[in-house]
Amino acid sequence: MDFSRYENLRALVRANFSETTQRLVDEALEYADGKLAGVCRYDGAPMLDHAAAVASIVISEVGLGRNSAVSSILHDVVRLAHKERPADEFLALTEEIRNRFGEQVVGITMGLANISELKLKTSKEQADNFRDLIVSYSEDPRVILIKLADRLEVMRSLGIFPHEKWRKKSWESMNLYAQIAHKLGLYEIKSELEDIALKYLEPKDYEHIITKLEESAEERRAFIARFLVPITERLDRLGMKYHVKSRTKSIFSIWSKMHKQHVPFEGVYDIFAIRIIIDCPHEEEKRLCWTVYSVVTDFYTPNPNRMRDWISIPKSNGYESLHTTVSAEGRWVEVQIRTERMDAVAERGIAAHWRYKGVGQGAQTSEQWLGRLRELMEDTTHSLAQRFDAKPASGEIFVFTPNGDLRKLPEGATLLDFAFDIHTNLGSTCSGGKVNNRAVSIREPLRNGDIVEILTQKNQTPKADWLAFVVTAKARNKIKSFLREEQAKHTRMGREELERKLKNWKLPLTIDEAVGYLARHFKVRTGTEVYALIATQKLDFGTIKELLSRHLSGEAEEQRRAAAAEIERQKAAQQGAKEPPAASQDALVIDDDISKIQYKLARCCNPIKGDEVFGFVTINSGITIHRTDCPNARRMRENYPYRVVEARWRQSAEGAFRVMIRIVAADTTGMANHITEAISRDLKLNIRSINFAAAPNGCLAGTVAVEVPGAGVVDTLVHHIMRIKGVQRAYRIN
Repeated sequence: MDFSRYENLRALVRANFSETTQRLVDEALEYADGKLAGVCRYDGAPMLDHAAAVASIVISEVGLGRNSAVSSILHDVVRLAHKERPADEFLALTEEIRNRFGEQVVGITMGLANISELKLKTSKEQADNFRDLIVSYSEDPRVILIKLADRLEVMRSLGIFPHEKWRKKSWESMNLYAQIAHKLGLYEIKSELEDIALKYLEPKDYEHIITKLEESAEERRAFIARFLVPITERLDRLGMKYHVKSRTKSIFSIWSKMHKQHVPFEGVYDIFAIRIIIDCPHEEEKRLCWTVYSVVTDFYTPNPNRMRDWISIPKSNGYESLHTTVSAEGRWVEVQIRTERMDAVAERGIAAHWRYKGVGQGAQTSEQWLGRLRELMEDTTHSLAQRFDAKPASGEIFVFTPNGDLRKLPEGATLLDFAFDIHTNLGSTCSGGKVNNRAVSIREPLRNGDIVEILTQKNQTPKADWLAFVVTAKARNKIKSFLREEQAKHTRMGREELERKLKNWKLPLTIDEAVGYLARHFKVRTGTEVYALIATQKLDFGTIKELLSRHLSGEAEEQRRAAAAEIERQKAAQQGAKEPPAASQDALVIDDDISKIQYKLARCCNPIKGDEVFGFVTINSGITIHRTDCPNARRMRENYPYRVVEARWRQSAEGAFRVMIRIVAADTTGMANHITEAISRDLKLNIRSINFAAAPNGCLAGTVAVEVPGAGVVDTLVHHIMRIKGVQRAYRIN
């Protein structure tokens, strides 16, 4: 092959690496040249030109080592084979590369091939997801760095690409790759990617800013010279080694500020920054930076709101610098103070930590650097440093629709979750699907990077058992919503049908009485369940008519009374037992889980654990639990005996119940405080509300709502309140 074509790359390798590495790079060039023979870029140049240019950027601008340079040269060989060759041929190729260039090179090139095959969509809403996905492919951090170099070379050569590719490549560079470069501290790469992207996305704005920068260049140089005169004189007298650079803000940064602040070019006051770079030993860095800051602020007034100290606490990506903005000749000037080492880090990212002025060399420091890079990547994104086919550490996965849209789902999400994530109707009618062209059920768990297609059926509707395997809130809520609507529809239909039948049968029963009796007979807890049985034809009207006729004739009532008498007899025989006997196990057991729709605590008497209670079957609200001494208890027992359910508390029940205590006390200073202290501090109980008002005869009267674990605590609570000096009465009202 013609090595002279790639002499620039070979010269870089000779300047940075050993003879062994030089031979390996030449071997990689020769190998790639053979594999890519006849493959050309858009301008007709060999494809290897691109790979060699990427390798040059990787060495000179990113600062990576031998394996990264070789991987850059071979990345198109693997990418094209991965895309075009049959599986057996591709495996043979990777094995050949593994034997000649090592395991790391295979791993890096495979990571790059995976990223290249992503169908990235130009969507602001999905930019964060795509950035996370790109990094999640990079088990080895070098993959993402080489990908950035690859993208930088593409943007530098974008003019040779077809015009229809300009906008997409530029959008990706600006919104995806430049953001990753920023997070990793590669500011030079970030700025160049953004500037080139802007040139193609907004050419008129780009040219306008370039022109304005050129027009104002002479005036800027003259101003900077005047500005620096007193500073450099003082620094020279102090004997400091330093040099000064002026940095013009990137074109993209100027453009962004103009748009965000709605100002013309002249309205962007920090077009440039002056950088004072000190040459000093590591241990002197902080002291000398602050010395320079002191000199600058001796001559110019600083803006206290624009002070940034990234020397005491560096940025997470390693950036160190001292920034201040000062006033001079009626304009604001940003001054950046840093050392040579800090400047190298700012320009080249964290690679410079280990390569600057011989501070650590060799494999050990490379590992330190890559370790630090891994930490950065973990801080930057959600699903990081994980194999593509493994579960991300963050608990999130990224999956694609067949047309390339990216969706982010929680780990463990199923095909049905994905369907609901796309659209409610798609989820509701989902009957199965395909994952990577493989037919699967709606329960199929998805993995990172899956391409998912949903299949539907018109007669499919959400089922209650779907709730057992969906994990996303959206899917759960939509399924529950549908089930509630179905229940409401069944309730309406069942009630209408039963009302119609009762009217036809001419039975002397209200619908509420009929439903209450049927609920009791079939041991269901709500009237809505009776209506659902009727609507779904699980309960036929012949059976209903027979049951209601027996109930009206008294036959069923006689049987119920006999059973109730037997239960009472057994209760009496078992007095003193902690738990009701086995025969009374038919009683409703109330535990701490009172959130279920099976029963709820009545508001009229507010029962708490330990109170004697009974259940009352309502038409639409399940079973309501009342205290036996409830003001409404007698009426309910006499008028609707068939709707009364025996109930007891589970001994092991735990929970927090609210009780209301009525208090009458002398109207003395601090009385309310004494009461709250007795409840909160002495008894360690939570007060939910307190309400007192003046009463006749110099008294206070009011109520306190307190959370208690059970009725046994109420007597202690009342006793403690009564011990307070000035309290006349305290008693539970509900």
